[in-house]
Amino acid sequence: MIRVSAAVASALLLSTTASGPTLAQSRPAAAPAAAAPAALLPADQWRTVAPENLMVIDTTKGRILVELDPTMAPAHVERVQTLTRRGFYDGIKFHRVISGFMAQTGDPQGTGQGGSDLPDLKAEFVFRRGRGGAFQPVVGGGEGYRGYYNGVPVQTQPDAQMFVTADMKVPAFGLFCPSTLGMARAGSPDSANSQFYLMTGRSDLLNGQYTAFGRIVGGLDVVKALKAGSEENNGAVGEGADVMTKVRLADALPEGERPSVRIQDPRSPSFVTRYEAARTAGGLTFNVCDVEVPVQVTGG
Repeated sequence: MIRVSAAVASALLLSTTASGPTLAQSRPAAAPAAAAPAALLPADQWRTVAPENLMVIDTTKGRILVELDPTMAPAHVERVQTLTRRGFYDGIKFHRVISGFMAQTGDPQGTGQGGSDLPDLKAEFVFRRGRGGAFQPVVGGGEGYRGYYNGVPVQTQPDAQMFVTADMKVPAFGLFCPSTLGMARAGSPDSANSQFYLMTGRSDLLNGQYTAFGRIVGGLDVVKALKAGSEENNGAVGEGADVMTKVRLADALPEGERPSVRIQDPRSPSFVTRYEAARTAGGLTFNVCDVEVPVQVTGG
């Protein structure tokens, strides 16, 4: 996993910064424990991603699949869905890519300064988590009360706190682990528009400061293979940047060409066994980012 400095975190802002990033390599993620093969798990231990929430991003390096989670950030999901249906993202560059950290895109200018003709979005850094949804807490998963919410690592409060809130919910926010989908913004919290980024490393500095609204469910290797920029230029790629050639929602594809994605329920016994073994192996340094919720992709 990768920890990043404040200088690297600033690279996610829409405005270009002058200072370069400093990356510090830390302990690799703990190896998952042996569990029942995914194909053998009962159907009720899986959740199928709704086609309207599945982004199919074809790039010059291959295909990336991203699940959008409207329960975490409804306005951000709606914005990305709207722009995708318009064809807005077709041909747009990955203009800023920092190896071991993230790949940023969504700017039609390709500079980090642009956006769409739609108004900027209000921040959705925190959402309210009720008893619905697949949430599995993790003991020793980092600071605070952490776990997996619909497959996305989050920090939240225990369910017991729901009894003292007016809406019977508790606050939660997505954690910026490898595979997390986040929305880029300028200095103002309410300045997100069209740009987003896909995490390839872990950055605790972004937690609660940027809107997390989904995760990569296929093609993380493709994201890691995108052409990276130099550290001196804060990851600005420039000439030869990889491109999103075509971006669609799965429900816009003919049924025979539509990928189908299933995500393991993090409350399932097989997954609990998996992360418990990783936690034991990781000891005091174990973090919820160390284990990803398994995914199955078919078709497409």
